This record gives sequence, C-alpha cells and structure tokens, in this order.
Amino acid sequence: MEWTQSETIALASLTCTTCHGSGQRVMRDGSSCPCNCVLRAVFRACYARFRYCIFRERNVSRATLEQTHMGGRRITWGRKDEEYLADFYLVSRRSLGHMEWRVFCYHYLLGADWKLCAKRLGLDRGTFFHVVYRLQHRLGRVFKELQPYALFPIDEYFQGRTHNTAEEGGPIKVVPFRKGSLSRRLQVPIRKAA
Repeated sequence: MEWTQSETIALASLTCTTCHGSGQRVMRDGSSCPCNCVLRAVFRACYARFRYCIFRERNVSRATLEQTHMGGRRITWGRKDEEYLADFYLVSRRSLGHMEWRVFCYHYLLGADWKLCAKRLGLDRGTFFHVVYRLQHRLGRVFKELQPYALFPIDEYFQGRTHNTAEEGGPIKVVPFRKGSLSRRLQVPIRKAA
C-alpha cells in the first residue's frame, strides 16, 4: 500500500526527530515510508475508539442497515461497535508475537501500568517500552494496510460502504442463526481504568 504525504502529515508529530513533522522518512534505497510517529498515532486512534466502544452503554449499540456499493435493494445489517471490537482484538492477536501479545494483554487490555507489567513479565523498563513501541508500530501499520476493510481511518470503517460479493441480479444467500447464538456476547478481557 502506498502511503502519501497528505495522509501522514496530519498524523505526524511536530517534535519527531526522524521526520521533523513531515510524516515520511526516506530509506537508504531512496524510497519513502511512513515514520514511526505516524504508525503510533494510527495505533493510538484505533485504541481510543476500541476503548470508547468497550465503555459505551450496551443499550446504545444497535444494528444498522447499510446500502452496498451495487445500489438497488442490496443491503447489509451490522453491529459496527461489536464488529470493530472483534476486528481490533483478532487482528492484534494474529499480528503480534508471543512477548508482544503478552505485553499488549497486560498493558492495553487489562490496563496495568508499566511497573506491574514489567514485574509480571520479568522485563526491565527499557525493554518493556521497546516492546510497547514495536507493537504500536506493527499494529499501526496493520490497522492502516488491512485488506479489504482497514480499521483506520476510523470514519471510513464506521460510515463506509461494504462490498457485496454476490453478482448483480444473483440471489443473496441467507444464513439463519442457530438458536441461542444471539445471546452470546464477545467477552474482551479488559477492565475499566480507575
């Protein structure tokens, strides 16, 4: 995926010593890639929306009806908050290594501070924060470059249109729910901050 400067300049940190606020850094071969400050900003934006969806009132969430890009009567139903929670959790789980996943669970999902995490994982402060920055870079890139539906930009995830794979004029397959499947809820291991 091609990152343009118009996408990265808004997310770049003005105090970044690598890109100096431009959001792009030039590699040795002359190509450009997004700066790590941009990737961290993407991760922080996605994580902030994740926390918003977690702590939102359960009765506020509702199923929404969306038109597909094909037009006509093609529509889809979805619960965007729950879908985002599941996508954020599962994409993070699949993208991180063992140590990064443990730090992610303790620090971001369970809300432990760095001292408790470092003690629990047997890491010193420097190593802990290197792991945190590495997982923020990795997840920021994955959230932006995820195909076919990226988690970032968040407004496109929540208000964007979905693509229907059924051919024009072809029947849409309806899959019935199993009895009792609607009563189960995704249990994400996270606790509220004090």
